[in-house]
Amino acid sequence: MRKLIAGNWKMNGLASSLAEIEVLKGLTGKVTCDIVVCPPFTLVEKAAECAAGSAITVGAQDCHAQTMGAYTGDVSAEMLAEIGARFVILGHSERRAAYGEMDGVVAGKAAAVHKARLASIICVGETLTERNEGRAAEVVCAQLEGSIPDTATSSNTMIAYEPVWAIGTGQVPSLAQIEEIHSSIRQMLKERLGDDGGRVRILYGGSVKAQNAKAIFSVSNVDGALVGGASLKASEFAGIILAAD
Repeated sequence: MRKLIAGNWKMNGLASSLAEIEVLKGLTGKVTCDIVVCPPFTLVEKAAECAAGSAITVGAQDCHAQTMGAYTGDVSAEMLAEIGARFVILGHSERRAAYGEMDGVVAGKAAAVHKARLASIICVGETLTERNEGRAAEVVCAQLEGSIPDTATSSNTMIAYEPVWAIGTGQVPSLAQIEEIHSSIRQMLKERLGDDGGRVRILYGGSVKAQNAKAIFSVSNVDGALVGGASLKASEFAGIILAAD
């Protein structure tokens, strides 16, 4: 399965940051994985223009479930599609925690993304307390079940497993722990989507770096990565991309 490496810039980056995409464009023709960069809303259109003609695709970090209306400060999937986005990250733990986004909200957004003919990257992951209680797989699969809309297919949906306690902390689960959760996710996807569930790409996210990426990518059912801080600098992000090959 062709791996996908997605960079989540979060609330970082000004126009000058697009220079990092210019550097990444040098990888065109040298890699076999799919590369996605998800900058803040303000940079999506400029990033798409910058990446045109290269191996890089641009995505966004969120959207609203409605196509239009009185939702001050929100952006619809159709708006994102119009300015060049092709992927949308949904249900990131930071949004679940800070904005109270429940599984049903995430599913509604994902359905909107699919309606706009974009692809969703749906995030799931357990807290450290849930991990220590031995409920990691249970929590992740419950989130996944509630966050996937009926419109999901292997062509328009990716799943990103991001243990909350590993995001930005430098802590990384053992390879065995990653394999356990990714295997559980795969089984749930097959139960939900049939044979097509075996073709959905499952990404790992949480303190992924060039130094540990190759080992993580060797784990069964790890089909790529959702990268946070390490995606902000092309030199570090490129190391992760090359590790996927």
